[in-house]
Amino acid sequence: MENVLLYLLGILVVVVGLAVSIGLHEIGHLVPAKLFGVRVSQYMIGFGPTLFSRKRGETEYGVKAIPLGGYIAMAGMYPPGKANSGGRTATTGIFQSLVQDARTASADTLVDVDESRAFYNLPVFKRVIIMLGGPFMNLLIAVVMFAILLVGFGLPQTTTTIGSVSECVLAATSERQTCESSDPAAPGFAAGILPGDRLVSMDGEPVESWAEATEYIRAAAGDDLTVVVDREGSQRTLLVEPLLTERYVYDDRGRILENAAGEPQTEEYGFLGIGSAVETVPQPVTAVLPAVGDNVVAVGNVILNLPQRMIDVANAAFGPGERDPNGPISVVGVGRIAGEISSLDSSPVADRVASLVGLIGSLNVALFVFNLVPLMPLDGGHVAGALYEAIRRFFAKLFGKPDPGPVDTAKIIPLTLVVVVLLGSMSALLIYADIVKPISFF
Repeated sequence: MENVLLYLLGILVVVVGLAVSIGLHEIGHLVPAKLFGVRVSQYMIGFGPTLFSRKRGETEYGVKAIPLGGYIAMAGMYPPGKANSGGRTATTGIFQSLVQDARTASADTLVDVDESRAFYNLPVFKRVIIMLGGPFMNLLIAVVMFAILLVGFGLPQTTTTIGSVSECVLAATSERQTCESSDPAAPGFAAGILPGDRLVSMDGEPVESWAEATEYIRAAAGDDLTVVVDREGSQRTLLVEPLLTERYVYDDRGRILENAAGEPQTEEYGFLGIGSAVETVPQPVTAVLPAVGDNVVAVGNVILNLPQRMIDVANAAFGPGERDPNGPISVVGVGRIAGEISSLDSSPVADRVASLVGLIGSLNVALFVFNLVPLMPLDGGHVAGALYEAIRRFFAKLFGKPDPGPVDTAKIIPLTLVVVVLLGSMSALLIYADIVKPISFF
């Protein structure tokens, strides 16, 4: 029962974290919009039916039933058509009707409002600031979350202290995890290395990191290696002979690579049968921005390869394929991972809290990058429209032509509808995949 409650608590943490992130994202739009004089009629967290709301000044603030997004309603999001008659003018099809409906709805927001307060009448740089304000808030949240994770909690790192010693040598192809009497003793175990020993030097060279120790062992395969360890305050010199052995070669997705003949690919290396003890080490503040940057690049790569990623997800959801742990997941998958983190009995409470903080930070990185995609109705689409308008006006002025006026972004409403349908379809596929074949890291 306790594990169930912890599992639900993890989901609740992510739901609250997501709702707060969405709320702050919309504040990132709201604050500059009000500073620049745009009339904002609504600030809403969520979609669907309104659960509650309160009007302050000219803006209604509220929460809706489905906490999967949010919005602010700004007056004059779309400029009026060139032949604006105040009513429906499109008669040739549903797409034209959608465009006219968007213009009409935008015009309705300007009733009894000074037109200078319309969004489309703002200078380009002000519109860009308003639209980038939301993603910037997600980036700021991510930086704060990663700062708490890296500086406050730290990251697991290998140390020069021995954490484990294998008693025997098992072949790379062996399916057994336990030793038998016929198995040869591991070199480290035979030499008397014990868990808790700290590596001091190898062949007279000081060992500062586990990576250095690995290189010494690899280079000394088949030869004698003098190892000095610190055991409970006193140093001991041990003579070991790393075993020349082989192991599988894995790709960045954790899959075994194959050679030209289709056989598992292996590599030779020196083996002692010792493993490093892992400690959580607080990182310097300077590590925060690079960590956020790495996450931004990773999410960007997922988005750039999204069609193939979604095909992989579909193959896994409807076939025997396995989910890529580095692939896209839905909010259902994020909640499931959060529940697993919270209910891990074997993990200290601090580690679980740190993992949830990192999860919320990564979620905000995803929101930041995704909202910069230059497609309507995403923030990046509005930014792209504003920048296109600036370029068009620049060339008109350069060649002495009349000001072409605001870009009629209402014309791409049909494309926006297509994007919305695609995003909805991808979300539905990811949710289904996260239910029938979820990604699990534990």
